[in-house]
Amino acid sequence: AGMVNAILRRAQREGFPAVSADAGWPSWLRKQLRADWGEQAEGIFVASAQMAPMWLRVQRARIDPAGYVERLAALGIGADPDALLPDAVRLHGAVPVSQLPGFADGDVSVQDGSAQQVADALALAPAARVLDACAAPGGKAAHLLERHPGLQLTALDVDARRLERVQQTLQRTVPGARVTLHTADAADTAAWWDGQPFDAVLLDAPCSATGVVRRQPDVLLHRRADDIDALCALQARLLDATWRTLRPGGQLLYTTCSLLARENQAQVQAFLQRTADAQAQPLGAQFGHAAGAGRQRFPGEQHCDGFFYALLLKAS
Repeated sequence: AGMVNAILRRAQREGFPAVSADAGWPSWLRKQLRADWGEQAEGIFVASAQMAPMWLRVQRARIDPAGYVERLAALGIGADPDALLPDAVRLHGAVPVSQLPGFADGDVSVQDGSAQQVADALALAPAARVLDACAAPGGKAAHLLERHPGLQLTALDVDARRLERVQQTLQRTVPGARVTLHTADAADTAAWWDGQPFDAVLLDAPCSATGVVRRQPDVLLHRRADDIDALCALQARLLDATWRTLRPGGQLLYTTCSLLARENQAQVQAFLQRTADAQAQPLGAQFGHAAGAGRQRFPGEQHCDGFFYALLLKAS
């Protein structure tokens, strides 16, 4: 997949032949996006063929974005802070992380703007117990801990190698944080949960990745229509299981990098219908377009990846 994506990204840089914007998309996916989004689907196809910018997240406890932009400028690297995202810097062109001052020390990380907004959606008490249910590669967990150093965070991933990446990310960025790591299926709570309820849950669910095609063009080559049934079943299982670990009055943030209504607004609506103590909480327009009980950002909007957010409150 890495080589395929490299070849396809080179094609993005050097330009495609003049063909319709949806030419590379499988027919079932074209039809589904048009059914979900109508005329807005054409903008999705166009934006997904463009090169994605390189976004950085700075630790504001160490340096603010404007100050980091100045450090980059001194090295001849063009960048801008972002008006919407308080920790973000957007580069004018991609560079190797080895050229980023402070990267090895955790002052700065690579993270798209949409992923950075996860930390804006969750209001957390200073010592809150937080579950990151599908944590790899660890950027969202690190961001939460950079914002709230006193959190007690439990991070899970079903893949041990991917969980190692989480550990490496946290060691680089927040080495003193209180973190418990488990290689576990978040839906199998008996295997990892001690019964102490969480104040907040982040469920960044496995999904079709249709919102990040501009970064991972091979999604269009390997994604199949019948994948969506399996993904939706997994998402529902994760929602139901992690909800049980949340305290009354706590919040669950459900996110995906999908553009498909079945994985996003329809998934959340079905959960709300079967879960008596779940209430949708409003998120502002800075998170994207209204989409059922959540918000959908399309790829390229605010220079960010396609992303879905839904914030759910557990009744007291």
